[in-house]
Amino acid sequence: DRSMIANATGCSSIFGGNLPATPWTKNLQGRGPAWANSLFEDNAEFGLGFRLALDKHVEHANMALLEEKDTLGDELTDSILEAEQLNEADIQEQRKRVQAVKDKLGPDSSGRFSQLADYLVRKDVWILGGDGWAYDIGSGGLDHVMASGKNVNILVLDTEVYSNTGGQASKATLMGAVAKFVTGGKSTPKKDLGLMAISYGHVYVASVAFGASDTQLMKAITEASSFEGTSIIIANAPCIEHGYDLANELDQMKMAVDSGYWMLYRYDPRRLKAGQKPMQLDRKAPSIALDSYFMNENRFRLVKRRDPSLYEKLLESATAEVRWRRTVFEKLAEMSLSPADAEAAMQAAE
Repeated sequence: DRSMIANATGCSSIFGGNLPATPWTKNLQGRGPAWANSLFEDNAEFGLGFRLALDKHVEHANMALLEEKDTLGDELTDSILEAEQLNEADIQEQRKRVQAVKDKLGPDSSGRFSQLADYLVRKDVWILGGDGWAYDIGSGGLDHVMASGKNVNILVLDTEVYSNTGGQASKATLMGAVAKFVTGGKSTPKKDLGLMAISYGHVYVASVAFGASDTQLMKAITEASSFEGTSIIIANAPCIEHGYDLANELDQMKMAVDSGYWMLYRYDPRRLKAGQKPMQLDRKAPSIALDSYFMNENRFRLVKRRDPSLYEKLLESATAEVRWRRTVFEKLAEMSLSPADAEAAMQAAE
């Protein structure tokens, strides 16, 4: 009810803004998300603009509040300005304080504060789009936003293919999968967007699949929302282009995780500063063969049907890639720094 959403053009924008019906609504208090759609080549920059404009509004709201300090008193004014607003309980308390200011000033107060008052309550900026945007055509802008360290949340709906334009391969397409322009099966590994984001050091990064663990998904969203900086959540997203009955999507998402190809993890820089291990792996080592997952989806079955020998080679390479990636993330999960070194590293990254 306090989100500002920048949505890249694609399946998510069609389902998210297909008038006259829309899933975006408001609650009983009249609050709801603000949603806007951008071309998918510049959606990251579009969402960063939300943040920059919002920060300026907050700055002006703080100045307007200080102008009323003599009327409001030090305690109420300072409690609003110093509020952390890191969770929903904090937000509700801030709303009560802001309402107390409105009640005290009354309807005859200056228009400057009344227009800006609601900016004193924290708002979250979410940049939303698919892998075609995040991994490919908008990747430069996405990288720029992550490097900025600005307080935005990014949600990537990773279908591993350009879904909205007919199923072309993207850099997110998995090794061994069929897509337009790789009809024989993709021979190179998937780009690891999460690992690239982790390399910055100051970005909160999570990989989720709600069919495998909705609890882990909610932890990631809650942590990302409270993180004072850039966060990115990469979400496994079923797609009709995968070639299976989407009524079974939750089971298939779980198999993707159980096979080890899709990892569940959360990298939180705040843990590093606290002397803890920042990487948390949220699922144990693979429990089923990768082939078991592949054979449930037509994008992999087609390769085996056309060229069984090629399929076996791609499967072998993909399995090795899964093992290697798991090893890398397990090593990351073992790493930590002393609080002093972590603080210095974070300051350097910022």
